[in-house]
Amino acid sequence: MLMPKRVKRRRVHRGRMKGKAMRGNTVTYGQYGIAATEPGWIKSNQIEAARVAMTRYIKRGGQVWIKIFPDKPVTEKPAETRMGSGKGSPEYWVAVVKPGRVLFEIAGVSEETAREALRLAGHKLPIKWKFVKKETEEGGEQVEG
Repeated sequence: MLMPKRVKRRRVHRGRMKGKAMRGNTVTYGQYGIAATEPGWIKSNQIEAARVAMTRYIKRGGQVWIKIFPDKPVTEKPAETRMGSGKGSPEYWVAVVKPGRVLFEIAGVSEETAREALRLAGHKLPIKWKFVKKETEEGGEQVEG
């Protein structure tokens, strides 16, 4: 599963997810992708499950890009522990996602195949999403569904 090699701080604040994604909100590498429509945390094992679902469906055809990385540690205190005595230890890593952020991209396959592969990947994610296409020269990003 994905996690940073090293971090500046072992434990971080929870933060808040207000506003839309300013970066990473366009399809850049592939032709098709899925973009988040609501804010949320995506765990590293959910990212991996989505990647496996996509690559299994396209069967070594095409290419897949993961555009998010889990770099935020989430801490948990052990079960049946009394209140106090500091913050818990890091248990898992999450990627903070805002609305509009492109999560996965795919290229080298037909649109129907890409749509189905990304649909399967989307079922592994805890947030709502939409299918997006690469920007055309005339207009903006084409959104469907």
